[in-house]
Amino acid sequence: MAKNLAKDAGKEARHKLGWWHAHRFLILRRLCQFGVIGLFLLGPTIGILKGNLSSSLLLDTVPLTDPLIFMQIVFTGHMPELSAIIGVAIVVLFYAVISPRAFCGWVCPMNVVTDFAAWLKRKLEIKASFRWNPQLRYWLLLALLIGSAASGTVLWSWIDPVAALHRGILFGMGAGWILILLVFVVDLLLVDHGWCGHLCPLGATYGVIGRKSVIRITATNREACTKCMDCYNVCPEPVVLRQPLKEGDRRVMDQNCMSCGRCIDVCPENVLQYKTIFKTKL
Repeated sequence: MAKNLAKDAGKEARHKLGWWHAHRFLILRRLCQFGVIGLFLLGPTIGILKGNLSSSLLLDTVPLTDPLIFMQIVFTGHMPELSAIIGVAIVVLFYAVISPRAFCGWVCPMNVVTDFAAWLKRKLEIKASFRWNPQLRYWLLLALLIGSAASGTVLWSWIDPVAALHRGILFGMGAGWILILLVFVVDLLLVDHGWCGHLCPLGATYGVIGRKSVIRITATNREACTKCMDCYNVCPEPVVLRQPLKEGDRRVMDQNCMSCGRCIDVCPENVLQYKTIFKTKL
């Protein structure tokens, strides 16, 4: 079968399986992402979730702490408060168990911006100008930790577009829109999936945390694959799909997978599914 055009990714699935089937996980992710933002907005009123993505309190009892911020605090030489230690332990345990980079695909508000840039890039058939090494984000993560240790400050808090977007939604954007626009332009015009796929140190952190997690996208029906390339065209980390769709382990075990499920949505042959590592045909 001939490869589908990138701009038509998902079209065959819509015709064959229906609109809902071709968008179900995208819609569920948006509901989750906007739902989290809504809970923060209503925090002072209903008290379910207070604070921000760096440090929050669930039901006025359970602390939640951003692991990247926590690591930087530790590297500055400061001793985090007990609530922060408990909060990071809860977050790390949750994302270590559930699915690789689930925060990136299901919670992070920046994902909405980068997904829109990727969609627009496909529709306008814009070709990437540059190629970056996907390991760059891990080097940036290391640089942030070393920089925090050398400066005694949490460096990422000054230039983090994820936090800037979240603060902007909650309290007004201010100058934070410049960071958001920069990420959008890089993703649209310069590098395919530049932010999520190459730069974001928070994504690198969650990738390491979730490398042994339980729920995995799996090519359970890969014999039916027609190589239409729709899954590759929509995946923020398309390299993670190569091995599961060819031979050997059918599970996407690469820690860079965002668990977003778009590859499942757009596949007209139902090749891919969410499965636990315990119920997978290898």
